[in-house]
Formats: sequence, structure tokens, C-alpha cells
Amino acid sequence: MKRARKRKHNPNIPAHVDQAALPAAIFFDQRGSGVWYTLHRDETGKQRRRNVAPADVSLAELHRIMDEASNVDRGTLRYVCEKFHESDRYKKLRPKTHDDYCYSRDVLLNIPTKLGKPLGDLAVKKFTAALVQRIVDRLADEGTPSKAAHALRYLRRVMQWGRNRGYLEINPALGIEAPIERKQRRLPTQSVMNELIDRAMARGRLARNEPGGCPEYLPIVMELAYLCRLRGIEVVTLTDANELEEGILTNRRKGSRDSRDNIVRWTPRLRAVWDSAKAYRSRTWEKRRTPIPIAPHRRPIIVASHGGTLRKSSLDTAWQRFITLALKDDVITPEQRFALHDLKRRGITDTAGNRSDKQEASGHRDPKMMDIYDHSLPVVAPSAD
Repeated sequence: MKRARKRKHNPNIPAHVDQAALPAAIFFDQRGSGVWYTLHRDETGKQRRRNVAPADVSLAELHRIMDEASNVDRGTLRYVCEKFHESDRYKKLRPKTHDDYCYSRDVLLNIPTKLGKPLGDLAVKKFTAALVQRIVDRLADEGTPSKAAHALRYLRRVMQWGRNRGYLEINPALGIEAPIERKQRRLPTQSVMNELIDRAMARGRLARNEPGGCPEYLPIVMELAYLCRLRGIEVVTLTDANELEEGILTNRRKGSRDSRDNIVRWTPRLRAVWDSAKAYRSRTWEKRRTPIPIAPHRRPIIVASHGGTLRKSSLDTAWQRFITLALKDDVITPEQRFALHDLKRRGITDTAGNRSDKQEASGHRDPKMMDIYDHSLPVVAPSAD
């Protein structure tokens, strides 16, 4: 460890610390309750501060902290991942992406290597495309192709971020063959879907603190996802502006290249669900004394229990709790379990007409998407009378 030069006496440093024995490059900030900190320069050359210990830490602990800091290999995968997670680019990502990246990081850093140390302790500049491919193949061969695919996407992004900031010269994760992930294209049966919708309606009438209850908006979301062939995020972002005289104007979220909006014509069932959503919203806003926006596009059809906009993460949590409890109560079997997104697949499959009609109703531009979403069997004539 670097020897400290002789310091001038600082009366603000705690009395239990021998100032003459302090390690180099550590400083004390007396403001507030006090904190020990170090200074370093980031990849752009800008000086940054890092708090390392509270004021009451011992001198021995300060030496240990600085010993560890001086021994950090700034070229390892672990270090580059740490810096990526501290960056503004990472902080601007969605919480769900944070969870996925943290999981992938932990998988990669702890992979054992022939050198007797984990992958996270290897220098990123020595990574090759062949090494990355072996890592991906190894994870996939263990029976977890999905884990391998997530790890590859994370490693590709981290190394590109590191390459752009001088930590490595090339990104060896580019061009790597991704594993083939298992496709989970579940299609709930009509009976199971209707049973769960009825169950959600009954559970939604229970008090919030009553065991087994679920949000009142959940059966409404399920119905709209099925009838309008929408994803969960597309349901929670519907507003009064989507209510037209002809029907409901959809708001497909994939972009113009993959999907396009359409108008779902009113039926008695669809009108009843839409009116139920508005009635629930009115009760919630009145109870919470929520100011009602004037602009129709600012009035969401689906609102949370607090009266504000329902977040997709909150909907996902409510769905998982609901479906897990249904499994626990033996309402459905593990084989009958499905995701909220599968209601869109059920809706497309149940749409009347040929495959072209189903494609138009689903909003997909690519007819190949019907191989994923349409599980109906066409009825055809025999080859001859």
C-alpha cells in the first residue's frame, strides 16, 4: 500500500484515529456525522468522490479498506461490470431490466474457470470470441438455454459499454451464436380462462386486507386483453381517448414495423367490461379525491387502488400472486398455468375468419406471427368428393 506523506494536523478527524498513521489518499469530511472518503478519476478523467466508511471506523479498518482498493484489478470483468452498474446509462434502464442484468451478472462472474478463479476475476482484454462462445454453450448444455441467452445479451452490452470507454479494444461478445431458447407458447382453454376470470371477479370484491383478495381491476384487464387481443402494457395504457363510437382504438406498443392499430367493434360483452372499468375508476377517484384530468388522453381506463396510473410492474405482481394462489388452491394444475400475455394468443385463436382475418384483427404486419399466435385448426374440404 502507498505510504502516506506527512499530514498537517486536522482537528476535525476523530480523536481515536492516529493521524500520523493514516493511509494515503483517504480523507475525512466533518460535515454532518462525518465520513471517510477517497478520490479517483473516472474513464473521462473527471475526479469523483467515493465514501468508504463512517466517522467511527477504526484505523485498522481504514488500512484494510485502502489495501483492498489498491489491489483492485481495474481490467477484470468484475470491475467493468461494477462500473457499468454505476453508470448513468445503466441507471436510466427500467427496474425490470435492472433485475435481469443483476441476475445475468451474478451468473457470469461466478462461473469457475480452469485457472482456479471465477470468470469475474479474468481480464476483459484477454476475452476472445471463442471463450465467450464456450461460456454460452456451457450454460446452454447445462439445460438452461434461457439463462445462457440472458447472459450473452448482458455480456454483449457490458463489453460494448466498456469498449466505448477504453476498458477493452474489441467486443468479443459480438457475433456469438445465441442458444435456442425453449418457446413457451401456452394457450389457455376457454374453460380455464373463464374460470379464472370469474375467480378474479369474486376475489376482487374482497377487502384489500382480506386473505385471498386481488385487485378489482384484474378481471377487467384479463377481459380486455382477451377481447381486444392486447398485451398487458397495452391494456393499462388505454385512456378515454381510445373510446370511439365504432369501438376501442387499440394502442399497439411494438412500433409501426411490427404491428398496427385497429378498432375493435363494440359487442355487449366488450361494452360491459369497458363500463365496468370506468365505474371502478370513478369509485376509486371519488374515494381518493383524485383530480380528474380534462384531456381524455390523460384519463387512463385502468387505475391502481391509489387512483393513479397502474404501472406494468404492479400488474405483473398482482397477476403472479393471483395465479400462484390459484395453483395453491388447486383451481388449476401446473400444466394449465399461463401468463397474462397468453390471453392475447387465446383471443387471436378465437377470432372468427381465416388466417388473414386473424392477422388483421391482431394488428401484426408479418403473417409469420400467426404461426405463434394462431393455434386454431383450419377446417378444409377433402381432396375429392
